[in-house]
Amino acid sequence: MKNKVLLVEDNAVLSETIGDHLTEAGFEVDYALDGITGLHFAVTESYDALILDVMLPGLDGFAICQKVRQEAKSDIPIIFLTARDQINDKLNGFDIGADDYLVKPFNPDELVARLYSMVKRYRGEFNNKQLKVQDLVLDLDTMQVTRQGQTLKVSPTGLQILKILMNQTPAVISKERLTELLWDDFSPESDVLRSHLYLLRKAVDKPFDTQLIKTIPGVGLTIS
Repeated sequence: MKNKVLLVEDNAVLSETIGDHLTEAGFEVDYALDGITGLHFAVTESYDALILDVMLPGLDGFAICQKVRQEAKSDIPIIFLTARDQINDKLNGFDIGADDYLVKPFNPDELVARLYSMVKRYRGEFNNKQLKVQDLVLDLDTMQVTRQGQTLKVSPTGLQILKILMNQTPAVISKERLTELLWDDFSPESDVLRSHLYLLRKAVDKPFDTQLIKTIPGVGLTIS
């Protein structure tokens, strides 16, 4: 069965170019040229991933992402395609639930690789187990994170980072290895991982007295 994606991009020529490349790579593609139509498709149809431009007529990509996460309660993979490359824009995108961020112009092969990686993680086989580090618990069946009994808001990519670190505890994972596990052969810009880690720490450590996610200078990351 083909992976089905929704592409929300208001530039018709670019949309067609991207769509043709995705189709050649084996994806089934639905299109929307404005944000309102894109949101309608996103919440009424079944997709394996959403590809959102940020600047859209009617409703921007950030608003679509936020509504899909908060109102539709969906954890579908979401990737932004945008010319906006400021770190604050990326942090905002990740904070509201995006999984990845590609800055235009980009290599279409990289988009394909990242989509396959995200879909593969999204379809990962979860069992009724829990990972636990001190008072932090990750339920692998529901992918719900709790600490001291409080449910934490963690982005989909943040969940994958947490799962990797908790699976390997107390081992130290290099950032290079973490990037490879998350995005396979097509590594994003360096500040993408840094942004995800910032938001993960903000959710997991900032509200509590004990810091669990630690950076070992020159070596990598651990959770303990």
